[in-house]
Amino acid sequence: MISEILHSYRRLPLWVQLWVAVILVPVNAASLAFLAEPFGLWLAALAVGAMLCNGVIMLVERGFSKLMALPHVLIWTPMLGLVLWLLTQDIEPAYCTYLLIVLAVDAVSLVMDAIDTRKWLSGDREIA
Repeated sequence: MISEILHSYRRLPLWVQLWVAVILVPVNAASLAFLAEPFGLWLAALAVGAMLCNGVIMLVERGFSKLMALPHVLIWTPMLGLVLWLLTQDIEPAYCTYLLIVLAVDAVSLVMDAIDTRKWLSGDREIA
């Protein structure tokens, strides 16, 4: 099963592999470093929670599919609302910088995820 998932990942376009491994996962996982900040636990639960949902989808489907975009759309959309609100608060500079990064990265991801969610809902259920 793990081998199937890895092969599926490797069939994704190289830029998607790099986006996921070098930017998307590390930026969202970094939320764990800010648990003590205001709403840090909520932010981490939402940031990491969407990725954990994708882990379940990968296991069930034995690979990467457009369904993996749906948890991002459902969970990260309200999360980015929280991020925008937090940016209006008096917060530590390092936390502010992180929030700006997660906002930019996840906003870009959500554009791609909205497209993939629409495709999946329209019947594109292929596994990479």
